[in-house]
Amino acid sequence: MNEIDDELLQQAHYWMRLTRALDDRGTFLHKQSKIVGGYFSQIGHEALSVAAALSLGPKDIIAPMHRDLGAYLVRGLTPRRILAQWLGRETGVTRGRDANLHGMGDLSLGIIGFISHLPASTGVITGVAHGIKLKGEPRVAMCFFGDGSASQGLAHEAMNWASVFKLPMVIICENNQYAYSTPLSRQMAIEHIAQRAAGYNMPGVIVDGNDFAAVYHATKEAVERARSGGGPTLIECKTMRMRGHAIHDNMAYVPKELLAEWEARDPIARIEAELRARGLLDDAKLAALLARIEAELDEAQAFAEASPYPDPATVTDGVYA
Repeated sequence: MNEIDDELLQQAHYWMRLTRALDDRGTFLHKQSKIVGGYFSQIGHEALSVAAALSLGPKDIIAPMHRDLGAYLVRGLTPRRILAQWLGRETGVTRGRDANLHGMGDLSLGIIGFISHLPASTGVITGVAHGIKLKGEPRVAMCFFGDGSASQGLAHEAMNWASVFKLPMVIICENNQYAYSTPLSRQMAIEHIAQRAAGYNMPGVIVDGNDFAAVYHATKEAVERARSGGGPTLIECKTMRMRGHAIHDNMAYVPKELLAEWEARDPIARIEAELRARGLLDDAKLAALLARIEAELDEAQAFAEASPYPDPATVTDGVYA
């Protein structure tokens, strides 16, 4: 991480710690039966989502998924709005029309709402990227999909279209080893999903998804290439889903030794080791940061719980199909 300057490293640390704390808060609220619908944890994905979002410019467009909580936060969605979304309140991003991170987009922040059916966002962001190119705008579109989505036809159609028209697009595959309960080895015969980039004549990059610096440098390079007219890049971020597919899933199908291996590569522990090595973090500073984040989340939760549920009479407002 030596290539990352101190300020960026500290900024990333805050976003990653906020992401995990908010994720933990969501799990707690779901166990209290306060969360509407299911709940999807993204523990283990903090470096990936935060680094990718930080590599973008303010006018770029991003289409995150349900395990990219850090990207939503970096792009400007506040814990207040996210917690209100989870609790199904009028002040949530979808005004109580949806649950979890589904549909949680805000075009004023350059965020395309997450589409539950995977990898539907790849097709949407391809259209966004093509529109950017037709308008001659110096913007970039970024999307995410998982290893399971890599076997779906739409992901391949999106990559093919993006490459043929040399769109300003960055495509990130979050390879977290399991598509629900199906391991990667039962999904495809190749070792690396990024190998498929060669079939579309675009760069294919493999990075450690638990290493903030590795993801940041790879995405930053791809963003700059796209912005300068170099076309799309497929980046495979290798990581691990440290919780079940959703909160109801005990992931008994995952070998305990595999989880232990990835636990030792925890992205937050790694960035904090680097901060300590640079003299930028000690126990007192970490305790102060965690207390600040908990206070921020306490205030956000109080706001969400005090917010009204949507008026049933407005259920069709904003519905177009």
